[in-house]
Amino acid sequence: MSQQPFTAAALRGAVDLSSLKRPAPQAGPASAGGSTSTDGAGVVIEGTDAAIRDIVGASTSHPVVMVLWSPRLQESADFVATLERVARRYAGRFQLATVDVDANPGILQAFQVQAVPVTFAFVQGQPVPLFEGVQPEAQVVAVVDQVLALAAQHGVTGTVPGVDAAGQDGPDGQGGPDGAPEEPPLPPLHQKAFDAIEADDLDTAADAYREALAQSPADTDAKIGLAQVGLLQRTRGADLQQARAAAAAAPTDVDAQILVADLDVLGGHVEDAFVRLIDTVRVTADADRNQAREHLVELFEVVGTSDERVARARKALMSALF
Repeated sequence: MSQQPFTAAALRGAVDLSSLKRPAPQAGPASAGGSTSTDGAGVVIEGTDAAIRDIVGASTSHPVVMVLWSPRLQESADFVATLERVARRYAGRFQLATVDVDANPGILQAFQVQAVPVTFAFVQGQPVPLFEGVQPEAQVVAVVDQVLALAAQHGVTGTVPGVDAAGQDGPDGQGGPDGAPEEPPLPPLHQKAFDAIEADDLDTAADAYREALAQSPADTDAKIGLAQVGLLQRTRGADLQQARAAAAAAPTDVDAQILVADLDVLGGHVEDAFVRLIDTVRVTADADRNQAREHLVELFEVVGTSDERVARARKALMSALF
């Protein structure tokens, strides 16, 4: 099975939750990384045929990532453990639902899945396809950041109830059933930026990241954070259809192409954004060409320089420049 993230069109119209029944609650199997909550509370929960509507409904307050897996496939189980580590690291900024498809055939049928593992996100009740197949942890983190940015654009900035700052379930912060260690606290300026983003104060968040970079120019997390906040600032209030129409009418208008590329990255259409700006580099010259190139490089930071799509786009950019 392909190891690349889905395109957004891959799931369009494919999910029909109306076919799922609500059977009596029953104890689900433990996840690959240990037992998880089955009552909808906690960073990591078990997704079941009975609870799927509630899980999707929760995505109106916080993003939900759902992985379909099978205990019969070891690589599938190992990937669930990777997702659980990432989920706890984000301390409740999103909720992970793990679905054993052998025990929950209704979900398998609703999502028309042919092989597992398969990973989706939900934002405001809408499915966002993420991965088919196993992904490295760095790639998971990069895509989770995109999901959080997309959620923030749609006003979904809540956190999972009952989770402490270390990402542990329960008020005592003693850790989840898998014994995950507590993560160290964020540096003060990073925490200030995070709090500002949660409050939808993007200017303060950007200032905090700039201050962090002034103190430590090698602070990669601050650099990425500033790029992501800038993306949110530039696209705030933008209308995608109007932006696409303007870009189509003026293919050499760099600002118009940049806006659509930004919106595409927020919507998960990363490769479309890269291709658009590389094409813009090809058809422009001088200052316009440099503006398109510099913005593309900034989007590389937003997506994550270790992302395979970035590596491919860098090669294409070099070809367009020379």
